[in-house]
Amino acid sequence: MLSRRELLQNSGMGFGALALNAMLHRTTSAGSSSNTPSDAHHAPRAKSVIFLMQSGGASQMDLFDPKPVLQRLGGQTYVDKVEMFQPGSEKNVLLASPWKFKKYGACGMDFSEAIPHTARHADDICMVRSMYTGHNNHTEALVMITSGKIFPGRPTWGSWISYALGSENENLPAFVVLRDPDGYPGTGSTLWQNGWLPAVHRGTEFSSQGSPVLNLAPHQQPLAGTRETDLEFLQQLNRQHQEKYPVNSLLDARIRNFELAARMQLAAVDTLDVEQESEATQKLYGLDNPTTAGYGRRLLMARRMIESGVRFIQVFAERGNPWDSHTDVDGEIRRISGVTDFSVSALLTDLKQRGLLDETIVVWTGEFGRLPVSQNGKGRDHNRNAFTLLLAGGGFKPGYIYGTTDDVGYKAVEGRVSVPDMFATVMHQLGIDHDALTYEHHGRPETPTDSVVTDARVVRELLA
Repeated sequence: MLSRRELLQNSGMGFGALALNAMLHRTTSAGSSSNTPSDAHHAPRAKSVIFLMQSGGASQMDLFDPKPVLQRLGGQTYVDKVEMFQPGSEKNVLLASPWKFKKYGACGMDFSEAIPHTARHADDICMVRSMYTGHNNHTEALVMITSGKIFPGRPTWGSWISYALGSENENLPAFVVLRDPDGYPGTGSTLWQNGWLPAVHRGTEFSSQGSPVLNLAPHQQPLAGTRETDLEFLQQLNRQHQEKYPVNSLLDARIRNFELAARMQLAAVDTLDVEQESEATQKLYGLDNPTTAGYGRRLLMARRMIESGVRFIQVFAERGNPWDSHTDVDGEIRRISGVTDFSVSALLTDLKQRGLLDETIVVWTGEFGRLPVSQNGKGRDHNRNAFTLLLAGGGFKPGYIYGTTDDVGYKAVEGRVSVPDMFATVMHQLGIDHDALTYEHHGRPETPTDSVVTDARVVRELLA
């Protein structure tokens, strides 16, 4: 019988080789096993994506999709029975929006008074009012908006883009996540998993509070020279072990991978230091206001990473699902829009001023919408049948509204766009053919949209 220590000593090389093999395995037309850019399928219009995930389900009829019929019939019973998720909507009574709408920009795009700062960018925004998804629960819908299906385990959007294109900066990951340092969003790190793609394509969490790279700095400062001595000793051990297995190329690749990780950490510290920005820029993002400072800092970090060659940045406003509005659609929207609206406007302004908006796709979306009927008097329940998604930059039509919902905003009826459709469209703008990008999994060539099942398409009506 072997002891636990002996077992690990004798078979550790095998475990390491298996894990590394899974990480480095990349059999596809997308490119080599390294995390470097590969050839796109066609000429791209954009280089990167900033994905502003508004978890909780932003209400379309209170923010982007005004419904005069809903306003007129508020308080009356709706003729069609809606699909409820939680108790409180059984009476099926329509709830008029407490928010007033205005038309913004030369295009005359509608926005409610809840988001006046974002509304000022109407002429740069492509508004899709006819989105729909596959589930009314947060967990399944959040998994779908980030991976394309309601079942966890598939690679997320950022992972596929990392896998297809790599990073433009060899010292930074291709896929980065910026969440609220006070906690995780609804459904947690499932929203940036790599699924069965190599682990290098999982979203890398950076922090907007304290040290940006997690676990980089020790809690207690070591004595001068200690870390250097430790690293030198570790390198000696690695090389000695490598000499025992001179024909094992995986071990050499693993050592080089650790060295790359060290370079990445050092580069990230400099890239994410927003204190290098001017006072005017920091104020533009609302860093001088406690209400907007946290989200504003993450959006400013996102812009700095775009400049440094990161492909996909997924940004969350707060922990949990802050756009949920079961109780009071007026007060709950007022609070979270106060946190996010100012800084979203700043990001669009900053990207445009720096000439980055044309090559950057900004996506603003929740995982589903809300019902037109009231829940317990003043709230709205979840609605998978219709929601609104915003796009800016990256070759999407500016100042353009696509798709319609019914008279009360319950269902998307014209120009319906599924979540896989949106995946295919954004990837197209990055030069990726969603059907041609494949990864062999369980003997089957998987694609980002699994379009044989989902019937995903590029929505060319959205493209400039």
